[in-house]
Parts: sequence; structure tokens; C-alpha cells
Amino acid sequence: MTSVQAHHAAYKDIYEQYANDASFLWLLRSISVNQPHYDGRDILELEQRIAAQLDGLMTSVDIGWQVCEEALELQEPGEVFSAMVVAMRSHESKKIQAAVEVGLNNELAMPGLISAMGWLPDEMAMPWIDRFLKGKEMAHKYLGLASCSVRRHDPAELLSTLLQRSDCQQHEPLYARALRLVGELRRQDCMPALNIAMSAENEGVRFWANWSAILLGHRGNLDDIKPFVFKAGPYQMQAIQMAFRVLPVEQARQWISQLSEDEAQARAVIKAAGVLGDPHAINWLISKMQEASLAKLAAESFSDITGVDLKKQQLLIDSPDNYPSIPNNDAEDGDVELDEDENLPYPDVEKIAAHWRQQGQNYIVGRRYFMGRPIEPAVLNETLAGGSQRQRRAAAMELALNESDVRLPNTCGRVLAT
Repeated sequence: MTSVQAHHAAYKDIYEQYANDASFLWLLRSISVNQPHYDGRDILELEQRIAAQLDGLMTSVDIGWQVCEEALELQEPGEVFSAMVVAMRSHESKKIQAAVEVGLNNELAMPGLISAMGWLPDEMAMPWIDRFLKGKEMAHKYLGLASCSVRRHDPAELLSTLLQRSDCQQHEPLYARALRLVGELRRQDCMPALNIAMSAENEGVRFWANWSAILLGHRGNLDDIKPFVFKAGPYQMQAIQMAFRVLPVEQARQWISQLSEDEAQARAVIKAAGVLGDPHAINWLISKMQEASLAKLAAESFSDITGVDLKKQQLLIDSPDNYPSIPNNDAEDGDVELDEDENLPYPDVEKIAAHWRQQGQNYIVGRRYFMGRPIEPAVLNETLAGGSQRQRRAAAMELALNESDVRLPNTCGRVLAT
């Protein structure tokens, strides 16, 4: 072993630690962007910690890349993220190719690849995004579009071209992502492409075509979104987040009562009530807080309408012993997803009911509220700047639906120190 090799070997474990920490922190960030107890400042702090580990890896590109390349064998999104950032920063095509290949070959690792393309500075990412979009392989084009999406970068006429090509339309994930980008970027010129996609057989393609059309101001498409609101599945929550911000209040109430006829849809009904923001639902939400499995979610919708912070106003209690913990410990059950209510406070129903008896008369039934206030750009921008992640996401959608020229803000995107 040469002295240089010995030197490398001695330091390799330090670089492995950098790589492990960067990948783990990325995973933590990917969960945190949808959590109710994280805000932009928390995400920024995580990003600074990730950046420090990535900078550590770059102190020796050779050893840094070696440990990243070894970690790529795990095919995990965090490892793919770290490897892609290091590869891009090294400016070596072979390394970039290696990271891209692993990310594209494994659907579960793909988010790490896309996230890396969103992480990097413009001058590094843009030439590659252009290459991916113009590449022969559909998977590369998909990566290019997804990178545009996380950066809210407009690929100009390239987007129109991809939407019209029959080979791109046949690649359903690519087609769906292109249609989604139309709405995110508010590309009115692509409306004819959306109209064509609305009659596609593929459910995802149809959903994103209608979703984008509504963002472009075509409210008539709400009837085409309705099946997605009523059907549990991958598009239901996206559909609810949009439809109940756009529907006239009376019609929204009809949809909600229709949805509530199916007991299995209890969570969807509670979410829809929170999105709508009509105080008409408050007493019903308070009654739902008495059911242990729905209590936290009902309290979140109550806060979405009223702006009441359960923690600050001491309207919470410890979760009761019978609170159903998800994910459960049943080894037979494949559902080990994170419990999306885990970080929500458990409501003190009696105190909340008393609070509402005092404050309720300040609200007008049939009017929509957002965090206890009228829905106005100033309120939405304030929430976008300082709210929790779920509140920020809601404000972003409200803002885009209310302001015809605003690109849909990406609340999962890199916060970047200001």
C-alpha cells in the first residue's frame, strides 16, 4: 500500500460518515416538508446541515465520490441524492451518468435524483436539465421535466413540443408530469394540449390535465375532478386540496355531505371541511374530536378554519391510552407508512368547545376563512413566509388559484437562505 493509499484509507471512514449523514438528513428533510410542526426556518436549518456534509464530501472529490459510489449500491433515495450532488459538483460526466442510472432504474430512488437537481445552483443544473429534456431516452426527458417542476423553471417551447409528441404521450409518467408542469407554471398557451389529455385512458394523465386546467382558470373542469375527490387513491388529497378552494360554498357543502355518506371516507370529509374553510363545519368537527382515531385530524381542520393554535392557547391534552398508533406493530400488516397525524396535537375537546362558544359569533357561516382570516393575498403571503409546512402548502394553492399570473409556489423546494 502506497503512502497515498494509506492516507486515503485512514480518512475514508470520515467521508463515509459525511455520506451517511447527508443521506439521512436528506431523508429527514423529505419527510419534514409535509409535516405540521415544521416551518420554513426548520427546513432551512436542515438544509444547512445537509450542505455542511456535502461540503465535507467535496474536500476530497476522489474519496468523496468513492464512498458515494459504494453507497449507490443500496439504491436508496438519500444515497442517490448525495451521489448526484457530488457528481454534478465534480463536473465529470461518468460520475453523473452513474448516479442518474441508479436513480432512474429504481422508482423509489428517483426522488433523490430529482431533489439533487433542485438543490444545485442554476449554472450547474440548467445545462444538464436542457440535456435531459433533449435526450433520446424518455426516462431522461422525465428527469428533465421533474427537475423543471421542482425548480419552477419554464422550459419554454420544449414543453409544448413534448406535449404534442405521440412517443411522449405514450410514456404515461412523462406525459402526466408535463401536464402537471403546465399548471405549476401557468402556461396558458398549452391549454389545447390539456384538452386533448382530458380524454386519455390513463387516470394520472386525466387527473393532471384537469388539475392544470383549473389552475389556468377553467373552473368548468371541477366536474371532471369530482371522481378523484370521491375515490380513495393517489390523487384524492390533491383533488380535495384544489376542488374545495374553488367550488362555490353551497356546492362544496353538497359534495361534502355526499362524501360523508361513505363511512370509509371520514378522513377525506374532515380534510375537505378544513380546506373549504366554512365555519358551518366547526361544531361537527368538534364532535369528531371525540373519536380518538379522528381527533387530531379534526383539530387540524378546526385550526385551518379558525387559525387557533392549540399549543399556544393550551387547548391540547396528552393522547389517550386508546389512541391508535400508526404505523402499527403488526408484522403481518404491510402498512408501515409514517402516521401523518403523529406530530399533530391531541385536542382538549371541552376547552375547544368552550373557546368556540365564545368566539364563534365572530365568524359568518357560508363565508370561507383561511387560518381565521379572510382569504386575501397579504394573508396568504404571510402564511407562505411564516406558517407550518402544511399551512404553507395550503397558502400556495390558494394564492395560485386567486392570482392568475402567480406560479404555484413549491413549498417542498429548497428554502435557500435569504
